[in-house]
Amino acid sequence: MTSSLPASIDPTKLRDVMDGRWAAVRRDARENLRDPDFLPVYGETMQEARERVTRAARKLADSGRVGFGFPKEFGGEADSGASVTSIEMLAFADLSLMVKAGVQWGLFGGALELLGTRRHHEKYLRDVMTFDLPGCFAMTETGHGSDVQQLRTTCTYDPATETFDLHTPHQAARKDYIGNAAEDGRMAVVFAQLITQGTNHGVHAWLVPIRNADGTPCDGVTIGDDGPKAGLPGVDNGRLSFDHVTVPRDMLLDRYGQVAADGTYTSTIENETRRFFTMLGTLVRGRVSVGGSASSATKLALDIAVRYGDVRRQFAAPGEDREIVINDYLVHQRKLLPALARTYALQFAQSTLVETMHDVQTAVHVHGQDVDEAAQRELESRAAGLKVAQTAHATQTIQMCREACGGAGYLQENRLPHLKADTDVFTTFEGDNTVLLQLVAKGLLTGYRDTFGSLEGWGKVGFVADMVRETVLERTAARALIARLVDAVPGVDDVPMLERGWQLKMFEFREKHSLEGAIRRLRKNSSIEGMAPFDMFNDVQDHVLEAARTHIDRVVLEAFVAGVDRTEDPDARALLDTVCDLYALSTIEADKAWFLEHGQLTPSRGKLLTSTVNQLLKELRPHMVTLVDGFAIPDAWKAAKILEEEADRQEAMAARDAELRARNGEDTPQGTATDLDVAPAQ
Repeated sequence: MTSSLPASIDPTKLRDVMDGRWAAVRRDARENLRDPDFLPVYGETMQEARERVTRAARKLADSGRVGFGFPKEFGGEADSGASVTSIEMLAFADLSLMVKAGVQWGLFGGALELLGTRRHHEKYLRDVMTFDLPGCFAMTETGHGSDVQQLRTTCTYDPATETFDLHTPHQAARKDYIGNAAEDGRMAVVFAQLITQGTNHGVHAWLVPIRNADGTPCDGVTIGDDGPKAGLPGVDNGRLSFDHVTVPRDMLLDRYGQVAADGTYTSTIENETRRFFTMLGTLVRGRVSVGGSASSATKLALDIAVRYGDVRRQFAAPGEDREIVINDYLVHQRKLLPALARTYALQFAQSTLVETMHDVQTAVHVHGQDVDEAAQRELESRAAGLKVAQTAHATQTIQMCREACGGAGYLQENRLPHLKADTDVFTTFEGDNTVLLQLVAKGLLTGYRDTFGSLEGWGKVGFVADMVRETVLERTAARALIARLVDAVPGVDDVPMLERGWQLKMFEFREKHSLEGAIRRLRKNSSIEGMAPFDMFNDVQDHVLEAARTHIDRVVLEAFVAGVDRTEDPDARALLDTVCDLYALSTIEADKAWFLEHGQLTPSRGKLLTSTVNQLLKELRPHMVTLVDGFAIPDAWKAAKILEEEADRQEAMAARDAELRARNGEDTPQGTATDLDVAPAQ
């Protein structure tokens, strides 16, 4: 393969493509988020980290950059896309600060705005935005994390006093891992079962004061500290328990369910399960932010590892005195470049998701339109799927980058240990990844949101028979483009592997076959007399989750293809096109056994696949630094001495070599690279 790429490509062209619709928000962050409190401090204690991050949160509030998602009448901008983008940018600085900000203005403030009504907004929103009212989002319980619909905390209405009685019935029902709870929080949005007139109407949310003005817990509120964690030391996670705490009736966030003075419950959404998921669906912004922030951490790790690999030398080639730059080794390229390609792919998918989220939420919360339930379901499924993909990729890639930097990558001062520790929890918060994969799978199996809360009915013959629908492979971004590329490929044999339609077709086949296989197994189970509905689904759970994973891969590839098609600069487009090839083929290669087993690859084409990936790596090798330059991460945000010290060391070595040559009367031959130069692999 002869490279068709230009010798050099302006990374700002990549930056402009990657920055997308909210480029102005990204540019503002790069130019203005410069305070030292916004960066991690290596070796600080947990208490020092908490104090610094709280200080930074107040500075962030003072900057006016926290109101993107709030209504304009309260000083915000009613721009949920900008809100998520700003969180993504904050994640490059300090992930503790990102989480602290996400809790305060995303979860606490977002729940107040989206689940509350005007009286709540007028009384509290401005103080939330200024950080004068630090708050918590108290949903998770020690005994119930992902199964939110079965929370054990109760909030029972008493018409005699027109108040609710909020109670933690046992230790497993305490609210746990709650950000802002251990030290800073003054109020919490508490999720509990709403009981009135003897009837449980399901999970709702209340505004509940948890601390007095002097910082002591309010009557009936017990506050604990989760203490040191594996990462995120600047976030004061804590535990909350309620011993028959009195909550005024007007503190119920009653956008979707109201309780009258006499205890009568009303809601515009009669079905409890549908109402529950409608309420949670309004909070999808948090899940989208977590996925985007995980990708920011991944980009930062790759930036450090790629730049280090371009100056770090190890082992000389036979007959050569100069050691080889480690980025020139194929095995190192196989670590970094496929991860870079997947990171680019996920960024295009994230951009599409944020745009969709913004448009759906703007239609409802700004323009007052009715909720488009189909669009909302699709948004939630896509947000769940990409959160899984981005956080799993972050965990895997940051570890790989740590190893790629050797012993230097193990030092805190080089940032990678912090990134590894801080992102580890991302795979289980804002939705456990395994549970979210089930949500994606169920979205593929049925279009009816009401089934999400229960496994009942999964094995019924009529239900299963209706699962294969055309919308299973409903194409995402640029549907006409994707259809044209796929339809242009007659088959799978002897088609060039760089043919985009063939790549898309392989991803589609794998998804469709995986889903149909799961459905066949479900149908078989449904015919077994006496088999419980839970067992019917549990028996094929591995297959169902695999269908979800393949669906996510296909969605990500289609978003990447559409993004390349939109790219106007020819050089940037050529580079992104090659990166897209690498993402597609390295994904197929990673699952090569499956494609061989299912007749989509012959043994000879399997070998061709591996050699094609290797050729793509050689073609992209000269552009590795350009690709991380495209992330446009300011140097001040990286906080990694590894980049400064290794460059200084190599410069000193080059100076020493030049001095030795001068002593020996030798001249540096014209065209000979110094130790700071990188000779691209041929």
